[in-house]
Amino acid sequence: MNKIPNRQAICEVLMAHAKEDKDIVVLCSDSRGSGSMTPFAENFPEQFIETGIAEQNLVSISAGLAKCGKKPFAVSPASFLSTRSYEQAKIDCAYSDANTTLIGISGGVSYGALGMSHHSAQDIAAMSAIPNMRVYLPSDRFQTEKLIEALLLDQSPAYIRVGRNPVEDVYTEDDIPFEMNHATVISEGRDVLIVACGELVAPAKSAAELLKERGISAGVLDMYCVKPLDEETLVDQAKKAKVVITAEEHAPYGGLGSMVCQVICRECPKQVAVMSLPDAPVVSGTSGEVFAYYGMSPEGIAKKAEEMLK
Repeated sequence: MNKIPNRQAICEVLMAHAKEDKDIVVLCSDSRGSGSMTPFAENFPEQFIETGIAEQNLVSISAGLAKCGKKPFAVSPASFLSTRSYEQAKIDCAYSDANTTLIGISGGVSYGALGMSHHSAQDIAAMSAIPNMRVYLPSDRFQTEKLIEALLLDQSPAYIRVGRNPVEDVYTEDDIPFEMNHATVISEGRDVLIVACGELVAPAKSAAELLKERGISAGVLDMYCVKPLDEETLVDQAKKAKVVITAEEHAPYGGLGSMVCQVICRECPKQVAVMSLPDAPVVSGTSGEVFAYYGMSPEGIAKKAEEMLK
């Protein structure tokens, strides 16, 4: 079982490049420990800024540094980064087209028992609604590394959400299919297409394997690039299946499911089931326990597919 959380993978990539690229700057809001950025702060103190618990300042300073030619990566809990500093993300980063990467750590329900105040079940909708803001939810450590490598090469604002704990590997070190802003086709299916993002990709992949054992052909699409949504690949894969399921660690409104429904309705109408967190404070538990409770475990996703195909 993988023991490296995606946040640690981000730190390792940034440290590898910071040795040569002195424009890379990491900023934290009293979150270097929870963001796995302590090694960066210790090894590159002149390229690290601690703002304290001041998320609005964190984002505004990052945008200012970007306009001075730096490559800032602002790291803060997703629940706070996507709400407390929303105006700064909208105006200072997106509207100003600043080369800022906002990294929401401990996203979704990964803070567990800390409850709704620390959960981020609205960030996909909120950040995607900002013009010129891209939104990414990498599915495992290998894809996270590829995404950070790609973001180091471009000049546009982005929001990344990663969880708190290690997640099951979806890919391998020797097989990481990645193209910036293009969804990854993990498998193709004639019966059902499962479109997932973030930490729900691994359960979706496992669900497809369960369905195969039961004689059902299931495709899996890793939509790590929630915005811009890869509509071309989505439509291509959806046309091959009878029904579509989306799975995400997010509220039922404005997230991946809503976006997929808009595209499918317009381009290739067919039944779509949106599997998400409820429109309510979620139960306490680990991410896996919460997913299972709301039917988003591999077995739960497979069961939904079977119900839709009856």
